Amino acid sequence: MSQARLMDGTALARRIVEDTAERAADLTGRTGTTPCLATVLVGADPASVTYVRMKQNRCRKAGIDSRHVELPAATTTEELVDTLRALSADPAVHGILLQHPMGDHIDERAAFEAIAPEKDVDGVTFASFATMSFALPGFVSCTPGGIMRLLDAYDVDPSGKRAVVVGRSAILGKPAGMLLLARDATVTYCHSRTTDLSAAVREADIVVAAVGRPKLIKGQDIKPGAVVIDAGYNEGNIGDVDFDSAVERASLITPVPGGVGPMTIATLLEQTVDAAARQLGA
Repeated sequence: MSQARLMDGTALARRIVEDTAERAADLTGRTGTTPCLATVLVGADPASVTYVRMKQNRCRKAGIDSRHVELPAATTTEELVDTLRALSADPAVHGILLQHPMGDHIDERAAFEAIAPEKDVDGVTFASFATMSFALPGFVSCTPGGIMRLLDAYDVDPSGKRAVVVGRSAILGKPAGMLLLARDATVTYCHSRTTDLSAAVREADIVVAAVGRPKLIKGQDIKPGAVVIDAGYNEGNIGDVDFDSAVERASLITPVPGGVGPMTIATLLEQTVDAAARQLGA
């Protein structure tokens, strides 16, 4: 069997950002208001600082204003909630991104729920999860949303397929499964307590690895011809899939980096412009 085709998230993301920039410019021209994304960072985790800076740079390229709120590591849940509620009430802000992790002392769910649903462009609130689950209009979690765009770009129709999602986080694994279910896939969730993970993966037509454990998914467990989406990102640019062995059995596979990662940011920017258009009635 020939090697899998690579799913080029970098190229697709570039096209999405170019389209988003055109829409942002048109919206700004028609309304006199530039779409604005507020990023909130608690503490100074180096990876988070780098990630937020990258998002700000991408915003500029897409014609989106960015407002950065940096809070000290000792910020309490109550203080963070107050900050997010203030941004939610500010008509000049159209989308809000709360960067995580944010410290073990913070009630993450309380913080997420302080974001107004109409500004939840990262798809982290209960309201967004509900709209994803019921295939209703709303904002998707950015990484799962990016995954679905990749599948569409490579003509992968989930309908009737067996999809295995390895990972059950609130902003990646769970919503990825719900988006696949909404597209008529038969979805199995696997996680750290799944017995015989290999057996579950071997049944999958579509594998979404989203657990944060380097090279957990081995090529020998990939069903020949399966589509493999590696949403893991571990130290050293290593994914959750053992790429070298999986590429020999899959039909399509995402590289790390250059697969799912760029799609996450592209989806965030696209949803920020969507949010601004809705809020401005344009």
